[in-house]
Amino acid sequence: MEPAGVYERIHQFSNRADPYRLYTELRDTPVARQEDGSYVVSTYREIVALLHDPRVSSDRRNLAEPAHADQDALPSAFIGLDPPEHDRLRRLTMRHFGPPHSPGKVDAMRAELLEIITGLIDGVAGRARADLVDDIAYPFPVTVICRLLGVPREDEPRFHRWAEEIVETIGPGEGDRDERARRRQAAVLELGRYLGELAEAHRRDPGDDVLSGLVTDQGPDGPMSGTEVITTSALLLIAGHETTVNLIANGMLTLLRDPPLLERLRREPDLVVHTVEELLRCEPPVHFLPQRVALDDIAIAGVTIPKGASIVLALASGSRDPAHVHDPDRFDPDRPYIQHLGFGGGVHHCFGAPLARLEAQIALRELARRLVNPRLVTDPPPYRPSSTLRGPRHLDIEYDDVIP
Repeated sequence: MEPAGVYERIHQFSNRADPYRLYTELRDTPVARQEDGSYVVSTYREIVALLHDPRVSSDRRNLAEPAHADQDALPSAFIGLDPPEHDRLRRLTMRHFGPPHSPGKVDAMRAELLEIITGLIDGVAGRARADLVDDIAYPFPVTVICRLLGVPREDEPRFHRWAEEIVETIGPGEGDRDERARRRQAAVLELGRYLGELAEAHRRDPGDDVLSGLVTDQGPDGPMSGTEVITTSALLLIAGHETTVNLIANGMLTLLRDPPLLERLRREPDLVVHTVEELLRCEPPVHFLPQRVALDDIAIAGVTIPKGASIVLALASGSRDPAHVHDPDRFDPDRPYIQHLGFGGGVHHCFGAPLARLEAQIALRELARRLVNPRLVTDPPPYRPSSTLRGPRHLDIEYDDVIP
């Protein structure tokens, strides 16, 4: 058996705790063809160029050889569509989430977010040990997205299983590819049935939540179809908490490994803004965008990506490209300008970026302020299986006290 290539090794679970040394090797070939015919792009300039290139599609139906296992799945949410379909659905969703129709919606949630995180940190007071994932980083964004969407918080155990199955089968991974696709498809269909029933309940009795807005909107773009409501709400529900869990957990892991920086954040709470941006560059929750397709032959970095080929954008590698940023492997929130690929780019720039930023800022600031002498129990911690959405499964800490 031939030794695994660098891209394959990145996806091996044994390298989950530290894939960055392998990204250094991956960048030696900025655009690398893989055995399955896909092209992995790993350098900052080339990734940015393709994120803004209209010849690059997000619609997997444009693949030269579409995957058989995906044929019976639900239609894609707007993250997997191209303009003009993508633009219409994104506009319809944004009407209930952000500017221009709801410009203050996220910022107005500050007090509510602080209340939620305060209650969660209160919950670990009187103890000497906590799991920052189970106790803080997971329940915080889940509570927020449930309130925002209008999903009953008591249903969390139901959609948690589906969401985890979907997330853990995104992109390449270990195990049989077709089996992973079947597991993903089954979870998507179960989640779709649940959200379809919930959407109908909101149609009969609408509230001031996003899901009610989606099912009752009669704006200039016309209403969403029932299927579009399901796929959009599924995207918001999963993306609205899974990536933020990793951002908060990766952030606390980074701070706990650097006690002087943690102490500085405690003294200088405004530093949290730059800290979160440097986390998005240096320890991002999303490492790959595996769902791009060439609509035409694309010449880039001395390589021609043929029409119909699958393109994988290695965002985490690009953000640590030494051609883009000085001393890229050093975590430094004092960088004069922190430019990263943590939220992607182009027309698919992360829809929930403002909320994710605010949640991470509030969570890290309050944890730094209130935990007394926190320290890691296990380093590295156990990681989740996914190499695409990377973060600790658990983050056990010990601490002396919790400041009221």
